[in-house]
Amino acid sequence: MLIQSSKAEEQAVLNTAYAVCAAVRTAPKARGVDQLDTAIITGEDKTRLAKEMRRLGEETGAAFFTRDAGNIDACGAVVLIGAQYKARGLGKMCTLCGFEGCDACAAAGAACVFASMDLGVALGSAAALAADAHVDSRVMFTIGKAAASLGLLGDYKLIMGLPLSVSGKSPFFDR
Repeated sequence: MLIQSSKAEEQAVLNTAYAVCAAVRTAPKARGVDQLDTAIITGEDKTRLAKEMRRLGEETGAAFFTRDAGNIDACGAVVLIGAQYKARGLGKMCTLCGFEGCDACAAAGAACVFASMDLGVALGSAAALAADAHVDSRVMFTIGKAAASLGLLGDYKLIMGLPLSVSGKSPFFDR
């Protein structure tokens, strides 16, 4: 059997995307509570994501959404990584979110600080795994904003994206 490099590289991107989802699931979480979710975006859904990024760029005047959409066009897959806003139930013992407790945080519609910390740790694990696999990646909040707008992770609002690419030169480097 002969497998051409383009097919092998496409498979490497998908294999890495699957492994990234596993890395996110097994990443350490505050209080041992897992409130993260992932999804892999390819094909028409990836095109729809890039289109939404361009729309957000036009709507907000933020040209970096359009620039990043070009990176999505050039990559093989995108992994969405999201965290729930749900509080960890420490009440007034914590207040790291800036509110008087979990109830006040939830009432304001704010994110529990542990959600952001867990997302950051998971993103580090995900990006490190991609690097170890020699697959180019870059953490992008613009992807997450567009994914949330499209509801790609359900009601998750705290989402980041990790596009993955195998090519002669990383599309995420000279931007």
